[in-house]
Amino acid sequence: MRKTAWLMLAFSILLSTHAYAQGKMVDYKDKNIPLKGYYAKASASTGKAPGIIIIHQWLGITSHEKQAADQLAALGYDVLAADIYGNDAPASQADAGKAAGKYKSDYALYQQRIQAALDELIRLGADPDKIVIMGYCFGGTGALEAARGGLKVRGVVSIHGGLGKDATRPATPVTAKVLVLHGADDPFVSQKEVEGFQQEMRDSKADWQLICYSDAVHAFTQPEAGNDKSKGAAYNARAAERSWEHLKLFLKEVFQ
Repeated sequence: MRKTAWLMLAFSILLSTHAYAQGKMVDYKDKNIPLKGYYAKASASTGKAPGIIIIHQWLGITSHEKQAADQLAALGYDVLAADIYGNDAPASQADAGKAAGKYKSDYALYQQRIQAALDELIRLGADPDKIVIMGYCFGGTGALEAARGGLKVRGVVSIHGGLGKDATRPATPVTAKVLVLHGADDPFVSQKEVEGFQQEMRDSKADWQLICYSDAVHAFTQPEAGNDKSKGAAYNARAAERSWEHLKLFLKEVFQ
């Protein structure tokens, strides 16, 4: 019965996201580096709509980011699923680990690549004074780097992302509001990392929230992760639904 209910929920999510499909691929650049993002225009918007940058997980832009962009556009936001890798998009999980590691270690380059997406979203018409950056997994780390780098945004949202920061980096003031949506049983984010993040936010005088979902591991919003928790990454329909509602509530708060 539980399996049947899960399948019905997944099918309903698939139908709803398909109904929202409206985006298109767009070309932009970070200096001389060609990038290709996915842009979804706010539905029935008048004037400049608030904007959202979505940073992809470590494999690059997939249907997961595109569907989220379409759904958020249907709620009235201009959305750009950013391209961090450009022509260096990984072809395998092993390559993805190396690609993601490059940007995690070179956080200045990561912040620069996110700024390029921010500039493009504004060029496409989003309200420059009302922007939020969110991301999944590797992209969740990027959202936090946007806050650490002082990018001009109202808020950042990390969804099952890495929370750690090199201890040698000083805590800098964080002016963007911060929301972290975290699987309580995520084996890839240690309790020490969680506690270190909380202390960082206190030291940075940030307005922050950390919401943990029970029985959820890494990648809990992604149906393509399967449902085998023992692998450390698995879809959790309840956590996915709750995180979506928490995201919408946060957007309403920061854009009011």
